[in-house]
Amino acid sequence: MRWCVSVGAVLVAGAIVGGDIAGIAAPSPKSRFADTKRNVPSVNVELVIAVDVSYSMDMDELAIQREGYAQAIVSKDFLQALRAVPGSKMAVTYFEWSMSGDEKIIIPWRVIDGPESADAVAAEIMKTPVRRGSSTSISGAINFALQLFEENPYHGLRRVIDISGDGPNNDGVPVTVARDAALENGIIINGLPIMVKEPSYSTTDIENLDLYYEDCVIGGPGAFIMTINDRGQFQEAIRTKLALEVAGLTSERAIVPAAEKEPRVSCLIGEEKWQERGRR
Repeated sequence: MRWCVSVGAVLVAGAIVGGDIAGIAAPSPKSRFADTKRNVPSVNVELVIAVDVSYSMDMDELAIQREGYAQAIVSKDFLQALRAVPGSKMAVTYFEWSMSGDEKIIIPWRVIDGPESADAVAAEIMKTPVRRGSSTSISGAINFALQLFEENPYHGLRRVIDISGDGPNNDGVPVTVARDAALENGIIINGLPIMVKEPSYSTTDIENLDLYYEDCVIGGPGAFIMTINDRGQFQEAIRTKLALEVAGLTSERAIVPAAEKEPRVSCLIGEEKWQERGRR
């Protein structure tokens, strides 16, 4: 089932303390990754953070986004979620993406098990220069994440892709092809649609990016999106989202089920708008 989470509606620390939390089911054991990861260190979750740096993101947004992830990893909410389960630790990798084939690993696979390792990862995120790419290939990012799971030297109870973006897929294979391949391998995809600008006729931006992410991008047990409608929401949204993902938690009170039938937005809308722009 897929879920939509509103920024500010989830208070992770309070929910954990108050017990208003429902656990997300573990992914299916049918994944090919389960068969290849034997006799390797165990972690609660293998988390791939896939961050959009396509040209539609301006430099200020890219800097705020980068800072948001760095601050989220060292935040009280995130570290409290990490400690929610005794002996909890996570394996994380962080990469930036734009068009298909333009993916750059910023943080190779690392284990975060407390404040010191969190500080080290956050510092490394911030020291890397901000860059911009060109078009938007969500499918390319998902496929790249699948490769990273295969290379990960740890075995997680859950495997999660945390993907952010400010537009629909307009490059590479259709996004649903990549999404379905990930889901078949027991991987959960969560989304962070960024909707801080008005869509422009000169770009492939769309009005209902949140619905697009719900119906075309995310998937897996307990999958959810967290929409950003204002630049000031970056840090809060990322902090809350990572805290939920690391602990494998979601709040029943703060979520609304997304549509389960026909997509409310065409899953090929980005490709269609890209072709229209090319004909002008």
